[in-house]
Amino acid sequence: MTKAKVREKYQGLSHQELIDKAYELGFNFEKNNYSCSQSTVAAVHELLDIDDVVVKVTTSLSGGTAEQFSGTCGALSGGVVVLAYFFGRPVDKLSPQERKQTNVDALFASFPAPQLLADRFWKEYGTILCPHIQRQLFGRTWWLLDPDELAKFEKAGGHSDPDKCCHIVGTAARWVMEILLDKGAVEL
Repeated sequence: MTKAKVREKYQGLSHQELIDKAYELGFNFEKNNYSCSQSTVAAVHELLDIDDVVVKVTTSLSGGTAEQFSGTCGALSGGVVVLAYFFGRPVDKLSPQERKQTNVDALFASFPAPQLLADRFWKEYGTILCPHIQRQLFGRTWWLLDPDELAKFEKAGGHSDPDKCCHIVGTAARWVMEILLDKGAVEL
């Protein structure tokens, strides 16, 4: 497991204050920048000293993966990337020459934290899929690559209604921070 320190300006916040701040940051990153996946990761990155590249590599996981609006919710995808950063199988547990049981075991050992996050999505939303969450929030799905659809999405509150996408991202960031704290990945 990788561990990260709380960034200096957030040191001194309690366990609950860090979780609440993760929600606030996730909400605001999504509101101001879009990309549910990247905004979820940016919230955690703002709080914890993790590599900048983790934020960058999650850019196109938004919109049900690469803005296709048919795959996994970007907030969940981004959250899974963060959890894999902390709990994922290390590269030294991969081999192109042979199958090693210790390498396979390391893979399966990496699943519990991301599964906790996915389970929370299932419990809260009954799905992990972007279009199904969109349908719950808006009564329909959107094709945001079309400028007209994007305008309608924004008019429907996509990035302004506090109960829509910004809330999903804030909630995912909160859950990720809670999992990291509960599993001891954060040095307070």
